[in-house]
Amino acid sequence: MITRCVDNSIPFQPLTRTGFVTVVVWISILAAHADFAPIPHNQPGLAVDLGVGLWALPLPMDYDGDGDFDMVVSTHNKPTGGVFLFRNNQGNVCFPVFEPAERLGDPDPHVTISYFPQGPLVLTPGWRHPEFLKQALGGEKDAIPFEPPFYSGRDNQWKILDFDGDGTLDLVVGASDWREYGWDDAYDKDGNWTHGPLHAHVYFMKNLGSDNEPKYAETVQLQAGDKPLDVYGCPSPNFADWDGDGDLDLICGEFLDRMTWFENIGTRQAPKYAEGRFLQRDGQDIRMELQMIQVVAFDWDRDGDVDLVVGQEDGRVALLENEGSHENGMPRFKLPVFFRQKADLLKCGALVTPCSVDWDADGDEDLICGDTAGFLSRIENLDGGNPPQWGVPKRLEAGGEVIRIQAGPNGSIQGPAEAKWGYTVPVAADWDGDGLPDVMINSIWGEILWYRNIGSRTQPQLATAERVEVEWDGKPPKPEWTWWEPKGKQLVTQWRTTPLMYDLNQDGLLDLVMLDHEGYLAFFQRERRDGGLALLPGKRIFKDKSGNPLRMNEKRAGKSGRRKILLIDWDRDGRLDLLANGLNIDFHRNVGEAGEFRFADPTPLGQRLLAGHSTCPTLVDWDRDGVRDLLVGAEDGYFYYLKNTAGE
Repeated sequence: MITRCVDNSIPFQPLTRTGFVTVVVWISILAAHADFAPIPHNQPGLAVDLGVGLWALPLPMDYDGDGDFDMVVSTHNKPTGGVFLFRNNQGNVCFPVFEPAERLGDPDPHVTISYFPQGPLVLTPGWRHPEFLKQALGGEKDAIPFEPPFYSGRDNQWKILDFDGDGTLDLVVGASDWREYGWDDAYDKDGNWTHGPLHAHVYFMKNLGSDNEPKYAETVQLQAGDKPLDVYGCPSPNFADWDGDGDLDLICGEFLDRMTWFENIGTRQAPKYAEGRFLQRDGQDIRMELQMIQVVAFDWDRDGDVDLVVGQEDGRVALLENEGSHENGMPRFKLPVFFRQKADLLKCGALVTPCSVDWDADGDEDLICGDTAGFLSRIENLDGGNPPQWGVPKRLEAGGEVIRIQAGPNGSIQGPAEAKWGYTVPVAADWDGDGLPDVMINSIWGEILWYRNIGSRTQPQLATAERVEVEWDGKPPKPEWTWWEPKGKQLVTQWRTTPLMYDLNQDGLLDLVMLDHEGYLAFFQRERRDGGLALLPGKRIFKDKSGNPLRMNEKRAGKSGRRKILLIDWDRDGRLDLLANGLNIDFHRNVGEAGEFRFADPTPLGQRLLAGHSTCPTLVDWDRDGVRDLLVGAEDGYFYYLKNTAGE
């Protein structure tokens, strides 16, 4: 039995022989494949947050049968989807530092786990996987004889348990329904969402047969407080006797960040659920740091009460330890603590958007990164090696507070279900010409902000955000689906795109190259005016191969924007080319005459599929040969490197 949970993180250790081998293996991969290769952390003595790619579905269990609990996590993403084992080699401690991930097999987006004295049972919709401990989801499976008569949308979560205490295992299914929500572009002029919310319900199918030959009765939709049980998407239903009265209560997750407690006010044989209440601690709702949560009830610390293991969208998994006491009639849980693992591949959130820059003037290139959660993080280059040793991602602050952009109830064109996302896209450069690198971002809002560096060259410090302004001729433009109005001369454009600070006309002033409000690639020229600097309205000087203005996204609303770009003479022919997100990264070769920007149709720079939603490129020169190579942030939060061999 574990009596208390403590953090067993491993402190930093310098590069060892193991780290040297990691570097050699990495270089060998580059030589053999000449394609995008994942970047190692290069610190075998370092502990980081346990993580997989986009969206962690945790399946805690003793996978290897050695008597302690391992963490198995399924993730359905590109390019690193799979079922992964994080092996626990430290025994029965609450917070072991897990071994790096081992891929067990292919994933399923609806995988769940049910627990029994004889061991865990993993389910996917319509199937039991009794061989999971041997072959994950790739082993033999048994069909569950049930065809749901109810609608099941994005989430379809099956659980096996003795729901009504009659000694026979029943079937429970949690299902989401987004039909009323509609997903996109439904705000009125005041920012009110005019469609419905996300819905998620839980259904019970009584087993009239036996455990070996089940026969399920008609579906019963669970009620709570005399109305259908309904949470905000992704229900993750979990049953346990949390209040010690002998019956099964229910805790559900949701698509956002909270968990709902439904007390069983009936009996073990005739459950009846009270109206749901959000789990709280000290009078405040318990919230996960990010959304798209998956909740699993499991006695992780073996103390006899049931804890919660929760995965979230960025691939991390947290423990909410049950204290064994109650608060306002609900079980009392500790706040989430994220599990840790030995550092392996470099990772920063999900849909990571890196920008390479020597942030601290120590002669090597660090990374400033955005992510889905809306943070900005710095990953320090510790040694200037090839590949470098990387520090743990640390969140940037501005004005003394951690930077986090979030959509809230109406900041995402795709609706309030995206409330905790920010989709920050940073670029670091000296915007105000004072010799210090600043940070400019776009985000889920589509407004361009910059953070002035008010520190020193070796100790950067960011001021609070300022709006980027343009000397518009009249009213500031905006995407037609943006419900709110720009303030003053504010630059508002399509969401989730790169605000590229680049001296395009080589006059010594950084200009801005990015998508305009209609999705065309535009040149926002900078000039000196009235003793200061002014940004002029965008000009569509970039053309496609036919000479038409280059429109990088003609789609509207939620499908707009999303383009991540770079300008570089990639093929070293003396003309400035365009790199942009695609299958991995697309190369738009400049085929124009001198001084023109006319781009050929895009071709991918590699064969490896990196894109789920989008990728993000930045330029690095780790081998210090004077040729800029490519580093790409992908949906899974990992980084991928491609050496520029053009002209060799």
